[in-house]
Amino acid sequence: MIKIVTVCGNGIGSSLMLKMKIEEICEEQGIAAQVESSDFNAALGKDCDLLVTVKELASQLEGGKRRVAVIRSYINKKKITADILPVLQELNQH
Repeated sequence: MIKIVTVCGNGIGSSLMLKMKIEEICEEQGIAAQVESSDFNAALGKDCDLLVTVKELASQLEGGKRRVAVIRSYINKKKITADILPVLQELNQH
């Protein structure tokens, strides 16, 4: 199972919307994932396989063993799918 943390500045609205979209994508693709939403500061200490956020926050989260996936939108499922599906499929194979 892939552990995913969605990240936005405050961890309230945007990351929660993104969490729900990623759960839908994983379900549609048959990918087992545990998805959690988080604010930026809390995300730094999270134990996960993948952090998902926008470009503005991604550069501050990169480094270490966790992958960081950059998305263009917190709510547009088509864009989120295009941005994250290759990473999900790769992680699902390991």
